[in-house]
Amino acid sequence: MSTPSEPDLSAIVGERRRLINLAYRLLGSLAEAEDAVQETYTRWYAMSRQQQEAIASPGAWLTTVAGRVCLDVLGSARARRERYVGTWIPEPLPDRAEWISGRAGDGRAEPGDPADRITLDESVNMAFLVVLEAMTPAERVAFVLHDVFRYPFAEIADIVGRTPAACRQLASSGRRRIRAARIPTAPAAGQAGLVRHFKEAWESRNIEALVGLLDPDATMTADGGGLVGTVLRPVEGGKSIAQYLIHIADKAPGLELLEHTVNGRPGLVARRAGVPVTVAAFDITDGRIVRIWAVRNPEKLRAWIEDGQIAVRDGGPVGGPCRGTP
Repeated sequence: MSTPSEPDLSAIVGERRRLINLAYRLLGSLAEAEDAVQETYTRWYAMSRQQQEAIASPGAWLTTVAGRVCLDVLGSARARRERYVGTWIPEPLPDRAEWISGRAGDGRAEPGDPADRITLDESVNMAFLVVLEAMTPAERVAFVLHDVFRYPFAEIADIVGRTPAACRQLASSGRRRIRAARIPTAPAAGQAGLVRHFKEAWESRNIEALVGLLDPDATMTADGGGLVGTVLRPVEGGKSIAQYLIHIADKAPGLELLEHTVNGRPGLVARRAGVPVTVAAFDITDGRIVRIWAVRNPEKLRAWIEDGQIAVRDGGPVGGPCRGTP
């Protein structure tokens, strides 16, 4: 059997980044996204050369297969997440300039390869991903493929196994969920100052300042996955969140809190001895924090870690020591 020419191979491998971007938005997990894309490539290379040459558009074929794999994963993930210890939060991602992760072998990119980097836009901010989690698998696939990646319903129908009209309805339902959630669209740059003030108030144990930065009806959700200690149920109310943060301050000595981009928005990373232990994303509306998502599950923090170190900007880590983290 002849081997693919270099240009053909390059074109196939060149689809990887787009597929990773698609799969992450569909699954909310970088690890699961990588596995889904790996399975897609496994199916491609399992075909004979003649079968590959018979495919008019390899990119479209890869997208179709990746979409179907993700649809299957979403179906089984719902059952797994019902058994998850505590609340399941999508895996947080660093800014592209701070990216580290990537798994090698079997055609996968080496650590730090740009092909493993997710393009950060509004469709990956944490508030958006959390709403996607509430969708049915078919609804999520139809909405993401059409509204985010602009695929026509005729192609989506081939992926989800429904008619184009049914896929149009699925995407419309997903759109209504997004609108109902009232996901903020304010520029991320305008939110950095508020996150910095939150960090400073936390470090100084200034409960009044924390309460002032939090919406009275704010909610904080933590995800430890049963692997690390954390609150299992959401903490509700700005005052309760502030009291909780102050309460745990003495229980987590030796932490430092750093300002970082989390899923394209200003966020915070708490680390101990240089190792990230919590990544916090924020939902900010009308100048106040309305939601905090604190990811502590170490299996979801690998994109932030390399030999126990957090990726930092060229200028070095931002921020000083912190007395506590959720």
